[in-house]
Amino acid sequence: MNILLFRYGSICEPDIIETFQKFGFTVDEITEFKENKNLSDSDCIELVSRHILTKEYAFVFTINFFPWLSHLCNIKHIPYLCLTVDSPVIEFYNDAIKNPYNRIFIFDQLSYLDFHEQNLDHIFHLPLAANVTRTDKLFETTPSDIRKKYQCDISFIGSTYEEQCAFNKVKLPAYEAGYADGIVEAQLKIHGYNFIEEILSDDFVIKFMKHAQNLEFPPEELPTYRAIVAQHFLSVKVAEQERLRLLKQLSDNFDMHIYTGSDTSSMPNIHNHGYASSLCDMPLIFHESKININITARSIRSALPLRIFDVLGCGGFLITNFQSELPDYFEIGKDLVTYESEQDLLDKCAYYLSHEDKRLEIARNGYEKVKQYHTWEIRLAQLLQLAFPELMN
Repeated sequence: MNILLFRYGSICEPDIIETFQKFGFTVDEITEFKENKNLSDSDCIELVSRHILTKEYAFVFTINFFPWLSHLCNIKHIPYLCLTVDSPVIEFYNDAIKNPYNRIFIFDQLSYLDFHEQNLDHIFHLPLAANVTRTDKLFETTPSDIRKKYQCDISFIGSTYEEQCAFNKVKLPAYEAGYADGIVEAQLKIHGYNFIEEILSDDFVIKFMKHAQNLEFPPEELPTYRAIVAQHFLSVKVAEQERLRLLKQLSDNFDMHIYTGSDTSSMPNIHNHGYASSLCDMPLIFHESKININITARSIRSALPLRIFDVLGCGGFLITNFQSELPDYFEIGKDLVTYESEQDLLDKCAYYLSHEDKRLEIARNGYEKVKQYHTWEIRLAQLLQLAFPELMN
């Protein structure tokens, strides 16, 4: 049975391809968009059409959602399966989400609740996963001298968001800028609950969108734009400030190593190693670091980002911010550790660096939990069961 995978460029795509192949599917890949994000929709439609006109596919699969692909699959009567790994996915604000050939899997519960009523039978909530088999093999075959290069007290992998924060490109008048700054500072004090969208005034949303996009929009579209302002702009600004501040504090107090292409010149004590390759470097960093830090982007309102599954699946010890979905999948204090504030994070880093036995026990528990319940084999089997219940029963 053939499936067509249109590559987005997510780090989890190789694991998903490998898993589908384990299930017995023949996976054809379209990689041009992965290599060149400037391709137009019409270019992409042509690429996909060449495949679906010459070969029969059980379904087309992507990471995140492409409206043009949804329309194309709907016309051709081919199921279109997509799994989100980012939030927000702006492309969901499109009528294509209603197409009957869609099978949309959203990893964030609150985002799922935002959209599922638009296509009740074809939008599902599904968490992410890890490839424990692949990383176990990597650790077994990597010489100890190479693994030693990745050893450190505390590590963080990822962007500070400073270079990719869309909010930074919007020039607001003084009052609106102060209003936005106040919301950002208030949200920074609250972990585990994103309230930005609830408190934005209509007037601010209208003015913000005019300065951001130089456009007018009808009143009935106001809820959509409120969500975009809250999640795409302000929540990312919160994430930027949170990461810059926490990483600065960590680097001032501990032996802190970061793997990023972001500018870290404001943190003179941090060790910046540049980008880490997803398949080779990252698992070794997770495995060899005494403490891995996860700071979930605030635009992910309830879900567990891929980073949590990846760290635990590599047997790494993890300290992360709290997310409301976290207790659904892991036991806090047993499988991983959460922090509630900047000082709490610093205190817990100090504690677990000096209590190796407890740190290693929690890391083992987290690894076993992922191996038992949260592998890609388990998750994609769930995805197929939800997408095609009539065939999988």
